[in-house]
Amino acid sequence: MEFTEAYKQTGPCCFSPNARYIAVAVDYRLMIRDTLSFKVVQLFSCLDKISYIEWALDSEYILCGLYKRPMRQAWSLTQPEWTCKIDEGPAGIAYARWSPDSRHILTTSEFQLRLTVWSLVNTACVHVQWPKHGSKGVSFTKDGKFAAICTRRDCKDYINLLSCHSWEIMGVFAVDTLDMTDIQWSPDDSAIVIWDSPLEYKVLIYSPDGRCLFKYQAYESGLGVKSVSWSPYGQFLAVGSYDQMLRVLNHLTWKTFAEFMHLSTVRAPCCAAVFKEVDEPLQLDMSGLCLDDDFMGGSVY
Repeated sequence: MEFTEAYKQTGPCCFSPNARYIAVAVDYRLMIRDTLSFKVVQLFSCLDKISYIEWALDSEYILCGLYKRPMRQAWSLTQPEWTCKIDEGPAGIAYARWSPDSRHILTTSEFQLRLTVWSLVNTACVHVQWPKHGSKGVSFTKDGKFAAICTRRDCKDYINLLSCHSWEIMGVFAVDTLDMTDIQWSPDDSAIVIWDSPLEYKVLIYSPDGRCLFKYQAYESGLGVKSVSWSPYGQFLAVGSYDQMLRVLNHLTWKTFAEFMHLSTVRAPCCAAVFKEVDEPLQLDMSGLCLDDDFMGGSVY
């Protein structure tokens, strides 16, 4: 195994989606290195210490978070002179993410007061009031044309559907949840799954026009859903629960296709070999060493 020389790093580091670059934070400086030669390709200076970095999907832009200041900065690899600073003022910024087209940045203010879409093309911004969560509750279709955003007002959960071209609201509909946890588009963009908080076992499947296609509830008493995930082609939906069961639903009837138990003790195969590295002090066996008579009777000059 070969290693490069050590490079200074005080913050996060992240590979670009195309694997050509690696971004390294050193205090307030952002270094972009080539992954083959590790030479510095670009060097950017932020206004404060960099707390997190996120690449755009096209690997042309990179977003820097400055937790000590309520702002975000973005940089361009192809246009080093181009700069972008996003400041929400007193509202602050709790979370920021890239849109699928890599030309818009979505920020969520503190206390979930609003979600703002910032355009890097024409510097325009669009506001969505009362987002449900800060770092989650936003899902994009696979083609990147639409976004589903969880919102809450008047003690009721809603889903806002937005066009990622104009960022206009295409529709809003209420959902039957007490405290919606998260949302996911299906891989084929034909359905939206949402699930309730762990206090209420409830998984709901909605069509993009707001119709409830199916409501799934495995049991009533006890903690409910822990995690939800689509299969890569959207044929199955896996629901993990706090009863240590994984239930798989099919996309045709939304009925349970299979159930798997997560055992508390996982038994490895009997033929598996497990190695453990142990650090022990070096011990030399000197019993086999002997000195001849000539050496013992020799003189020192």
